[in-house]
Amino acid sequence: MRKQFISFLVTVVTILHGQQLPKDFDAYVEKVLATFNVPGVSVTIVKDGKAVLMKGYGVKTIGTKDKVDSKTNFSIASNTKAFVGTSIGILVEEGKLKWNDRVVDHLPWFQLSDPYVTKEMRIIDLLVHRSGLGLGAGDLLIWPTNTYNQKDVVKRFKNIPLATSFRSTYAYDNILYLVAGELIEAVSGMPWEQFVKTRIYDKLGMGNSTLTFADAVKKGNVATPHAEVHGTVRPVAASDSTKTNPAATVNTNAEDIAQWMICQIDSGKLSDGSKLFTAKTAQYLWSVQTPLPVEKVAKELSPIQPNFAGYGAGFFLRDYRGKKLVWHTGGLSGMVSLVAMIPELRVGVAVFTNQEMSGAFYSIGWRVLDHYLGTHYDWINAYKAMKERADSISKSADTKTMAKRDSMSQPSLSLKNYEGKYNDAWYGDIDIETKNGKLFLQLKATPALGGFLEHYQYNTFIVRWSDPEMRADAFITFSLNPDGSIEHAKMKAVSPSTDFSFDFHDLLLKPVK
Repeated sequence: MRKQFISFLVTVVTILHGQQLPKDFDAYVEKVLATFNVPGVSVTIVKDGKAVLMKGYGVKTIGTKDKVDSKTNFSIASNTKAFVGTSIGILVEEGKLKWNDRVVDHLPWFQLSDPYVTKEMRIIDLLVHRSGLGLGAGDLLIWPTNTYNQKDVVKRFKNIPLATSFRSTYAYDNILYLVAGELIEAVSGMPWEQFVKTRIYDKLGMGNSTLTFADAVKKGNVATPHAEVHGTVRPVAASDSTKTNPAATVNTNAEDIAQWMICQIDSGKLSDGSKLFTAKTAQYLWSVQTPLPVEKVAKELSPIQPNFAGYGAGFFLRDYRGKKLVWHTGGLSGMVSLVAMIPELRVGVAVFTNQEMSGAFYSIGWRVLDHYLGTHYDWINAYKAMKERADSISKSADTKTMAKRDSMSQPSLSLKNYEGKYNDAWYGDIDIETKNGKLFLQLKATPALGGFLEHYQYNTFIVRWSDPEMRADAFITFSLNPDGSIEHAKMKAVSPSTDFSFDFHDLLLKPVK
């Protein structure tokens, strides 16, 4: 009788646990992987203060049998920003700073290109993408991997031009999160990495999480980044610049992120009943600081049409089917991720993938939230259609770009006259020289950004980067002085699908005499 009773209890618990998951969820995830050609994924679901699912699917590296499991670390990129906001919230609670303190009062060296903005920028302004910097401004200082150290970056970003007036426009940036990391160190007396480990990881029990990809590799259970290069999904080099730590380098796994989401949803409450932060801080982190325009979504995605959207202190905010959604995505070379929570339902989902395919994490994430909202939608086919259309638009744009070319035009100058050293005020030096009878451009601090110039038309060339993983070929156009000498050169990405962090468009290259 006792054995039968125990068996009965196990059956009941199993049934109740199964009801927490969408129907045939494992098969659904496997279909997502196959549809979007993703080698592996980590999925975490939390509900009512407990982990419902912490599981890996697929493989860490394509072509192997090395399975993703609940402890496999993934780079979660910009989902790191929520850790920055939370860190500052903890310091605010300790009375070491205030959200509206001037940045220069804590970091006297802080400087942007506009003196007024420098003086008036508050701590909260570092986190909410309304500084006046353009989209991704300054990202070339921090990736691809380059020779600049943290001090070099801090010194150089004061020369990045502002694109709009202060606090007038939302434009996502990464570089001010580096300043936020410096602020945390100045106020707490410990580097950002040490603060997160001791004040967040250790308290939450996130023992397998790291703050660099290199440290994740040392632990031995880490997903390999993948991307589609020339039509084939293959492993690519990981983004592992320590300069980006406060903006994008948390590496974590299904088990650890469960503790993070549970704590966030429970307004800072820890498993022992103590507090990582208070409900007041949670409310601040999840309050709109920068409103975002509410645009019409594609017809395939109509169920997620928001009524409001904004950015808080390290979190995106919007409504999802009538409920407030607290969320963020992340993307680095070869890995993209989603963390999404509906606090009212005390539910959260995290999806980490080792391939650059956002349709995969959205298809899984929205399916989970729909389950707890009692609804259903065919997200796989929706995002498949979106990808096919995006690929078609991108291909068409690239075709039109080449079709517009005046193939009979010639450069105004001999190739030798384009050679020389050029300098941009914020990035630094770029060299153009002749190699094997062709012009070759090299961003001096960034080894991966070197490539031959292919004449496009008139005084415009296309830089074809030698490293195929860059996937970011760029135009370079030379403007001439009346005497025929080069006044300056400007760059911009060739394809509209190029990642915004390749902010070539902000460069103004002037010849060094």
